[in-house]
Amino acid sequence: MSGAGVGTGRHVALVGATASGKSALALELARRRGDLELVSVDSMQVYRGMDIGTAKPTAAERAEVPHHLLDLADPSEEFTVSRFQTAFDEALAGIEGRGHRALLVGGTGLYLRAVVDGLDIPGRHPEVRAALEAEPDTAALHRRLLALDPVAAGRTEPTNRRRVVRALEVTIGSGRLFSSYGPGLATHPPTPFALLGVWLPPAVIVARIEARYRRQMADGFLDEVRRLADAAEPIGPTAAQALGYRELLAHLRGRTTLVEALDLAVRRTRRFARRQRVWFRRDPRVTWVGATEDPMVALPGLSDLIGEWGGDGRGGLRDWR
Repeated sequence: MSGAGVGTGRHVALVGATASGKSALALELARRRGDLELVSVDSMQVYRGMDIGTAKPTAAERAEVPHHLLDLADPSEEFTVSRFQTAFDEALAGIEGRGHRALLVGGTGLYLRAVVDGLDIPGRHPEVRAALEAEPDTAALHRRLLALDPVAAGRTEPTNRRRVVRALEVTIGSGRLFSSYGPGLATHPPTPFALLGVWLPPAVIVARIEARYRRQMADGFLDEVRRLADAAEPIGPTAAQALGYRELLAHLRGRTTLVEALDLAVRRTRRFARRQRVWFRRDPRVTWVGATEDPMVALPGLSDLIGEWGGDGRGGLRDWR
């Protein structure tokens, strides 16, 4: 463990790659300590009916330990970061009102940064965006951004259409420069939350991803996706991109075999885990606790760190990173 401490706040966030055992560790920490309530920081666990494939806590686990920010929206809806921030603020107020502490757990990096750093998230302007998308020339859009918001244009690759369109959408739709929404994700300011991370070797993560898909299929994952596909309100474009769901939806629509779908799901999840490692490792405020194979080995170290509640809020990374 790093000697830098875990932060100055009373609430904790537990991060790490998918299949690293975060949820099981968080649940056991809550059982042992008695004053922790779990807060999901997962962009897909917010959707009702998406239970098996998102590894959502079971009804029994939720009855044993309070869980928050699950089942907030129908899969047909688009759930935004701003909406998550609002729901989080309400949940945290309730937890503090009960004299408890929040243990945030999940791997959606943007959602985590949005709440622990209080990011100022620009709103959506669909009509403006639709008009921008009608322009096929990304370079022309970037020139327009350069004229309206030179700072944002300088931070954005002229060929990155998604970012160029988003910056223009906000600048035109809100009347406020996109660049005025703060330094963004490149900085890691002090936060009142203690940030802890669980680390497993990449090869172990891969094996755990494969094992989890096998278990989920045995638990009825394909039937869950079939129910979503057959629902009166069709699954929306955001929920349909969830790991495993996209591939099984393609199988149900006759585009792949089941074997092919699962192989694609595993490979995409492995890539996602790599991106998560990069995302969380560049945050110097995270204090990491690792294990060579069984994530539960990290439990005593995490429990000790949560008990410290001290330090300078910067955290640190062990040499075995």
